[in-house]
Amino acid sequence: MRARKGRGVSRKIAVVLFNLGGPDGQADVKPFLRNLFRDPAIIGAPGPIREFLAWLISTRREKEAQANYALMGGGSPLLTETRSQADALTERLKDGADDTEFRVFIAMRYWHPFVEEAVREVAAWGPDETVLLPLYPQFSTTTTGSSLKAWKDAGGGPARTVCCYPENEDFISAHAALIAQSWEKAGRPENTRLLFSAHGLPERVIAAGDPYQFQVERTAAAIADRLPQLTDWRICYQSRVGPLKWIGPATEESIREAADDDRHILLVPIAFVSEHIETLVELDIEYRELAEDTRPGVGYTRVPALGVAESYVTALSGLVSGALEGPAGLKPPNGERVCPADRSQCPCAGMETR
Repeated sequence: MRARKGRGVSRKIAVVLFNLGGPDGQADVKPFLRNLFRDPAIIGAPGPIREFLAWLISTRREKEAQANYALMGGGSPLLTETRSQADALTERLKDGADDTEFRVFIAMRYWHPFVEEAVREVAAWGPDETVLLPLYPQFSTTTTGSSLKAWKDAGGGPARTVCCYPENEDFISAHAALIAQSWEKAGRPENTRLLFSAHGLPERVIAAGDPYQFQVERTAAAIADRLPQLTDWRICYQSRVGPLKWIGPATEESIREAADDDRHILLVPIAFVSEHIETLVELDIEYRELAEDTRPGVGYTRVPALGVAESYVTALSGLVSGALEGPAGLKPPNGERVCPADRSQCPCAGMETR
């Protein structure tokens, strides 16, 4: 049954935030990992083989992963972070929209609240329009693509879909501001090397036409243009797992190189917008130790994830407003495909590029 609109409300808009998800506690670590690795977008093997590999990998990695999550209190803070973003976005959307009721839903890919749960909640609320908004700024078949497929498979209704926003002005401004603030707090070291660290992918995913690496490069270049005081910058990729060859350079290699070059390392998570295991453990603990082991006393500053930074919330709000303009369906940045033609897995395939 369609829920009634409140007094003075002419339309109801649902906004669905897509994110990865994370285990709530130690007992959730293995099933979370199994959900991750049983996704065909992550492991492309046939069904039975993929299920076996997901079981094997989650079993082998359970204890190590539990130890890492224990460093954060036992589970992932990602859901709490995403709820804060949802609350901030809701408040921003309410401004100047007295006749519209906005409700923000969270749809996690590999743990609760799952995409299927969000589909049911949205349907029960009965919105006039639904906007699907990934908390992955750069599109990949393994992240946004997988979430959109899960939405469709779960019976999610028609929606206005934001596919990516790698060069959104407010998104770029939010990153640039946090980088500048972190550099200031570090004492403005002249020998700084800015490392943009993104989650890596196997080379074969990119070779198949996934636009993720291209979009990461566009994001980094746009941010660097806002920071003329930081001319020494590099892109690197973290979180490699398994035997496949991954895109590079690896963040570990870039950190060692910067330390050997006696550079102050200013490390920014460029594809993560929330704090979670890859930032709080991998970047803050493991990579810091690597830098200090490589060169004792090396300067190491980690820039925070965007979280609820004002400009990032502005970016999300603007993306929702833009998605509500014109016909429903896919809503690429500025209405145009941003990826080159050889990025065949871009969801905007067939549209003209800039």
